[in-house]
Amino acid sequence: MGESQKQTRIPAFTSREEEAEFWDTHDTADFEDEFERTEVRFAKNLSQGITVRFTAETLATLRATAQRKGIGPTTFARMWILERLEAIDRGTAAS
Repeated sequence: MGESQKQTRIPAFTSREEEAEFWDTHDTADFEDEFERTEVRFAKNLSQGITVRFTAETLATLRATAQRKGIGPTTFARMWILERLEAIDRGTAAS
């Protein structure tokens, strides 16, 4: 079997949510032999920032949720906002 046809134990995902659920219940260390090295670039200076005010309870929930996902609360909030904006553009966002 050729390298491009190698069998994988990682399923094909139909959504980000499905993939997130899979990785929430599986350890990436169990799949290290299936990962490939890739080049990545990180945005150094995003163009602008905004201030969003939350109650202490909401901020605590945001921080706890982000921590469970292994990311910081600002990154989590930015990712969530971008995903929602994308869903709105696709017309799949809940009102």
